[in-house]
Amino acid sequence: MAVDIRWLGHATVAIADGPTTVLTDPVLTGRVGHLRRRRGEDPLARPVRPDVVVLSHLHADHTHLPSLALLGADVPIVVPRGAADVFAGLRRFGDRIVELAPGEATAVGSVSIRAVPADHDGRRWRRGPRTVPALGYVVEGEATTYFAGDTAFDPAMAEWVPRCDAALLPVGGWGPTLGPGHMDPASAALAARSTTAGLSIPVHFGTLWPIGLDAVRPQLFAAPGGDFVGRVRAAGGTAVELAPGEQLRLR
Repeated sequence: MAVDIRWLGHATVAIADGPTTVLTDPVLTGRVGHLRRRRGEDPLARPVRPDVVVLSHLHADHTHLPSLALLGADVPIVVPRGAADVFAGLRRFGDRIVELAPGEATAVGSVSIRAVPADHDGRRWRRGPRTVPALGYVVEGEATTYFAGDTAFDPAMAEWVPRCDAALLPVGGWGPTLGPGHMDPASAALAARSTTAGLSIPVHFGTLWPIGLDAVRPQLFAAPGGDFVGRVRAAGGTAVELAPGEQLRLR
């Protein structure tokens, strides 16, 4: 099984499954709006050259146009169905856009990418139309890797992803509050168990933080990863916390 997983920070993960590399929700810059990268190496210091990108939803810290513009001009971009209709910024990528609805799949290189539901507000703007769902993705090749995107825990995850070799699960956020549609370490540990994950890796924490809010509830920045790992292990599972930029190989 030749599958390498490298966490670049926030929800950005490079999944190198055999000869095919899938890049999730790429944020490759030092800043996203009012958020600044606070930890980890510059992702462009060791750039990933993906064969395909998957975008879980349209929020700016997941669909980041400046980062997408840094990637190869021939890389397909998998998005929730209808995303380009409501967010004109995606239209510049033309026929590189591949739209999926939950349950649909596409093949790229040596992997299949299947869209699964996510319980999250997928709109680009707070008052925008609720016509585009948020998604998670299951990458199937040498291994089965579940990228949950951004989501609350849903018991139906056991049906969406009945088993996986690795689960990339969001355990926090980017600020001093965590609103609906997210998982904290406790609920993410339930997701790890529901998906029968052979290995769970926490993401979506400890990378981005609002400028000027350094002293506001800083325990929500880096602590969720270790908390999640402890909970998964206490329940008999296997989990590993990576530092931004760190890579591991599934065995």
